[in-house]
Amino acid sequence: MWTETKTEAEAGSRTHASFSRRVLDALLWYTGDMEHLDKYMEDRFFMVQLAVWGLRGVSRVILANNPLSGALILAALYWASPWQGLLGTLGVVASTLTAVITGQDSAEVKGGLHGFNGMLVSLLMGVFSSAGDWYWWLLLPVCLGSATCVFLFSGLSSLLDHWNLPVAVFPFNITIILYLLSTGPNSPYFPHHKATPPGALGTNHTELIAIQVIRGIPLGVGQIYACSSLGPSLVILGAVLLYSPLLAIHALLGSAVGTVTGLSVAVRHDSLYSGLSGFNGALGCMAVGGLFFTFSWRTHFFAIASAFFSAYADIALSNLLGTVGLPACSWAATLITTLMLLLTGSLATYRIPIGQVKAPECNLHSRSQWEAGNTEERESTDV
Repeated sequence: MWTETKTEAEAGSRTHASFSRRVLDALLWYTGDMEHLDKYMEDRFFMVQLAVWGLRGVSRVILANNPLSGALILAALYWASPWQGLLGTLGVVASTLTAVITGQDSAEVKGGLHGFNGMLVSLLMGVFSSAGDWYWWLLLPVCLGSATCVFLFSGLSSLLDHWNLPVAVFPFNITIILYLLSTGPNSPYFPHHKATPPGALGTNHTELIAIQVIRGIPLGVGQIYACSSLGPSLVILGAVLLYSPLLAIHALLGSAVGTVTGLSVAVRHDSLYSGLSGFNGALGCMAVGGLFFTFSWRTHFFAIASAFFSAYADIALSNLLGTVGLPACSWAATLITTLMLLLTGSLATYRIPIGQVKAPECNLHSRSQWEAGNTEERESTDV
């Protein structure tokens, strides 16, 4: 009797463990880079493939590479503003199609590398437009600007590949600045708002609203997509969490560091409350904290330093460019990350070659396997 009860308990325990394992495997199926999806999509219709490539491009904006994360982010943008969601969709589709038509590298197209810059250009054009929502003439520069990013990406990649550096969002930063300079705030067809420097004098009272400052930390993640609504920003953070928990932690940490940096130099309070002080810090922290460098305690502190440098550089560039009414966009995080990747010394040993960059957890696992292989090789050599 007791033996039968014990056997039933063991069988139930195995069944429960097996069920938990299946649930975990199912969840892991949808996390990370979802490389298995690429094999599944090989024989599908072009429009279906284009949708997956575009969704990867959407997630690439925030340094992820997961079509499900891209779908969540796109839904968040439509939730925050249907007009912005439409512009973002048009931007990523226009740039991806341009890459296909011009015969860009197929692996880059499938990985969404030709979509994210176009999406950012279209989103920023919508944010800075003073013509209001549903101004249909804006679709013309959105398509042209998104297509331009493909040519800039292709040209810059040939240059930066010599140093094993990513093109990142250089095409977006160049294109949006050129667009704003060429149209001007008083353009009869494409007017736009002037950017306000974070250090501009105004009604910057000494009293801060603590809850608003804390609220600005997740908003800093949303501001990577020019989203200033809390709910959609949390969805965007959840999309990053789906791709990589480690990357999501560094996104929040970097945004918090950027907020503290803004406090230290007394930027305008609305920059703190809206998350504008945090998004460059988030990008700088994410890029170093597990994406382009294998995660360790050294690279973790390195990521925090990168967040500080990115946030301070953003404030400096925003004050400089704001004098002529231009935004600093993500120039700070892009330049600081590029400089970090050029560093030599012990930290350089943690750097991951650009062609091998995957989700931080996968990068960590790959390094562990590589180190284990080297250890076995040394032991066999000693023998």
